[in-house]
Amino acid sequence: MNILLELFVVTFRVLWAFVLAAAKWLVRPKEKSVAGQVCLITGAGSGLGRLFALEFARRRALLVLWDINTQSNEETAGMVRHIYREMAEAAAAAAPRVAGDGEKDALLHCNLQVYTYTCDVGKRENVYSTAERVRKEVGEVSVLVNNAGVVSGHHLLECPDELIERTMMVNCHAHFWTTKAFLPKMLEMNHGHIVTVASSLGLFSTAGVEDYCASKFGAVGFHESLSHELKAAEKDGIKTTLVCPYLVDTGMFRGCRIRKEIEPFLPPLKPEYCVKQAMRAILTDQPMICTPRLMYMVTFMKSILPFEAVVCMYRFLGADKCMYPFIAQRKQATNNNEAKNGI
Repeated sequence: MNILLELFVVTFRVLWAFVLAAAKWLVRPKEKSVAGQVCLITGAGSGLGRLFALEFARRRALLVLWDINTQSNEETAGMVRHIYREMAEAAAAAAPRVAGDGEKDALLHCNLQVYTYTCDVGKRENVYSTAERVRKEVGEVSVLVNNAGVVSGHHLLECPDELIERTMMVNCHAHFWTTKAFLPKMLEMNHGHIVTVASSLGLFSTAGVEDYCASKFGAVGFHESLSHELKAAEKDGIKTTLVCPYLVDTGMFRGCRIRKEIEPFLPPLKPEYCVKQAMRAILTDQPMICTPRLMYMVTFMKSILPFEAVVCMYRFLGADKCMYPFIAQRKQATNNNEAKNGI
C-alpha cells in the first residue's frame, strides 16, 4: 500500500478511536457475562482481593482464591459461599414461576463452587505447582486477576535487601509467572481476560517508596507489553485491563498524608468504590482504569512538564513527602514489636 494512503488510513483509525472512546463516556457499554467461568484472584484473603472475589461471586463466576494466609483466604471463601447460597435460594424460589430459563439458572447457581489454595506468589515454583493443581482440580482459568501486593515501608537506605527483593517478587515478578501458567490455554482458545491491579504509583512516583514504585512501574510495563503482544498475535478474544487506583483506604499505607488543605478534595479511596469501578472496566473490556479520573490528568502532566515543574506541584500538594508519616508509623510499629519480643 502506498505509504501516503496508509498514513491517511492510520489517521482515520486514530480519530475513530477517539470517537469510540468519547462514545463510551456518554453511553455506558453493556457488561459481559462471566457466569460459570473460572476466575482466579491472587491476594484474595483481604483488601481489594477479597472485594474482587465477592463481586465476581455475585456475577456467578466460579472462584479460585490464592493467598499466602490460609485463614483469611478461607474467610473470603466463606463470604463467597454465603453469596452463592443466597443466589441459589433466590433462583430456586423463582424457578417454579419461570419456565425453562429459571431451571437452568437455578442449576447454574447450584454448581457454583469456590476453591482455595495457599500460595506464595513471590515464589516461582510455588506458583507453577499451585497452577498445575488448579488445572487438575478445577479446570482452565478464564479470568486471571493479578492482585497480590506488599509494601516494605522503609526508606531505601534503611530497607533490607530481602524486603526489596520480596516487594519486586510479589508485586511484579509474580505477574510473569501466573501469566505464563495460564496464558497458553487462553491463547489456544482465544478467550480469556488478564487483569493487572497496579497503582497510580506505577504511573508516577513519590519519595520514600522506591521499591514499591519500581515494582508497580514494572507491573504496568509488563501489562502494556503483554497487551501489545496479544494484539500483534491477533488474539482479540483475550482481553486485558490495567487497574491503577489512587491511595486506597485498606490500611496498607496507613498514615500517608498529603497537604491538609488538599486532602478533603483528594481523600483516600473507599475500597468498595475502587473495586466497583474496576469491575465495570473489566466487564466492559476497558483496557485501563485510573481512579479517580484526575489520575489521568496527573499522568499526562507528568509526561509533558519539566521535572522541576513536577517537583513544584508535588511540594504544593504535599505529595513529595506524603509517605513519610506512613514510614514513621511502620518504623515505630517495628520497634514496638522488637521491644515486646525482647530483641
